[in-house]
Amino acid sequence: MLKQRVITALLLLAVLIPAVLHPNRQFFMGLSLLMICAGAWEWGRLNARSQAMSVAGAVFCLLLSVTAIDQGWGSHLPVQLWWLTGSAWVLLGVALIRMGVPGWSRLPKLLCWLAGLLLLVGSWLALVHAHARGVNFLLSVLVLVWAADVVAYFCGRALGGKWFARKLAAGISPGKTWEGALGGCAGVLLVAGLWMLWDRAHPALSPSLYTLLWQENRLLAVVAFVFMAAMSVVGDLVESLVKRSAGVKDSSGLLPGHGGVLDRVDALLPTLPLAMMLVSWLELHK
Repeated sequence: MLKQRVITALLLLAVLIPAVLHPNRQFFMGLSLLMICAGAWEWGRLNARSQAMSVAGAVFCLLLSVTAIDQGWGSHLPVQLWWLTGSAWVLLGVALIRMGVPGWSRLPKLLCWLAGLLLLVGSWLALVHAHARGVNFLLSVLVLVWAADVVAYFCGRALGGKWFARKLAAGISPGKTWEGALGGCAGVLLVAGLWMLWDRAHPALSPSLYTLLWQENRLLAVVAFVFMAAMSVVGDLVESLVKRSAGVKDSSGLLPGHGGVLDRVDALLPTLPLAMMLVSWLELHK
């Protein structure tokens, strides 16, 4: 299993890094859209859609995304869309976690399927816009999510159950603890501080998410960093909830050793639109 994970990770990096760094944005857009369409296919299977309907969902995501780019949304997008997508993730994510697996099972699967496809497209557009702002900005958002996940894992292993008797969401993901979640938030703040030092030492780079927020309002920045770290956990829990309801461990086997695409990007899906929502709001109020 470890060998599979390492090989898959290396292959992904070998493809993703050149696409991210290439001056032609279309390479990254195409590759990331392919991954999102794969996630859309997985989403159909998790929502009890047939193979044909799951493929149709992936094609729908592809056509909707291409249409959005054709309409100029790859470079200029209504700020309201970020607010709509970000708010949907916050409200629906919290509501679903409160409802738990039994509540999800009672919801109309067709409606859940369609709503999920729209949210996937919204998150992909946020990814495209984050990349357009510069590699440094994009990586700062990605690393925020990865730091929250990695530090939460180790803090959960070391401290889980020592401060809080109650688990974070025992009915959805029994392994997640409050200690881990709080450690993840602390890890994000540490990464933010280090990244801002990097930005200061390399002023020629595009400003990171951390620097943009910090320069505007330090208190807002700290709240935003912690909030996005928390929402990355929400994204992970929502996917865990859906998988538990579907009775599967992974969203698919597309990435040997890692599960499916959704298993790798679940925490990013709410965070990317929220990051774009924040920076767009700041720009409107300058």
